[in-house]
Amino acid sequence: MTGPASPETGPSYEILAFDDLQGWAEDDHSAALTAFLETCGDLDDPDWTALCGLARETDDARGFFELLFRPILISDGEEMLFTGYFEPELSGSPYRTETYRHPIYQMPPEAKRSRPWLTRRQILTSGVMEGRGLEIAWVDDPVELFFLQIQGSGRIKFPDGRMIRVGYGGANGHPYRSIGRELVRRGIYRAHQVSMQVIRNWVNRNPDMGEELLYHNAAYVFFREVSEVPSDKGPLGAMNRSITTLRSIAVDPRYTPLGAPVWIEKTGSEPMNRLMIAQDTGSAIKGAQRADIFFGTGDEAGRIAGRIKDTGRMVVLMPIQRAYALLPEEGL
Repeated sequence: MTGPASPETGPSYEILAFDDLQGWAEDDHSAALTAFLETCGDLDDPDWTALCGLARETDDARGFFELLFRPILISDGEEMLFTGYFEPELSGSPYRTETYRHPIYQMPPEAKRSRPWLTRRQILTSGVMEGRGLEIAWVDDPVELFFLQIQGSGRIKFPDGRMIRVGYGGANGHPYRSIGRELVRRGIYRAHQVSMQVIRNWVNRNPDMGEELLYHNAAYVFFREVSEVPSDKGPLGAMNRSITTLRSIAVDPRYTPLGAPVWIEKTGSEPMNRLMIAQDTGSAIKGAQRADIFFGTGDEAGRIAGRIKDTGRMVVLMPIQRAYALLPEEGL
């Protein structure tokens, strides 16, 4: 193990045994292996390529992970934080109506060339987006659209029952600012009271102040249509492959390689010990001990995800040679 982690010394690494992982033996390792296979074919490093080939042939999922990986606890001095995310499902229309009047935009070419580009307020009030055919669809609720941008992907259900899926298509380059934290700063709520549902209700009760609250976050996310993804599969993650409910997490790729298996031990009112796959990222997911758990699609998944704010730990499973290479010589 390396010395204590700090911003000056960088992260520390500790190799654990599988017996050190709480609840390891009781997990469904086959479900984790299925999620691993969703993205392992896109890993071009020789270590991972070889493992992916073996993963396709094995009939012993637990044995596969135990034989070919080693658990690495990566620390950067910060406490573990688990949150949850989901794929929203919004009511929308392919054209503007009195009900559906809030556009989901594609990214304009000039936003790709200029970083940062216009703020959220400027994008929505200056008229710069209008009359250019950049609308993918129109939805009925600006708060739901705001949360869609935070989640990065979602499904839009049209009045005729048709469904399209949209995914992350770029951003304006401004840093994300939490509107929940802003409500706390204004003294409207205490930190433990804030949730997605609370924010949604407050904005709907206070439409004028609510509009200004949404503008507090200058960041703005654009989308692209990804309806080629089958409806029975999850949305696309950062690896451009479908993510899996309760088996995919978003991580900080500076510390956790995308595609890697990650063991999580989440505390809280609903503890969770299970093997996940790091298949996504997020602008608010920063740090070695930081993860966002994907809870699925729709309102119920959203309600569950919105309650998650728990401690615990996460342990990355690394190919054996790579795991030991992370340790200094005295740790070997």
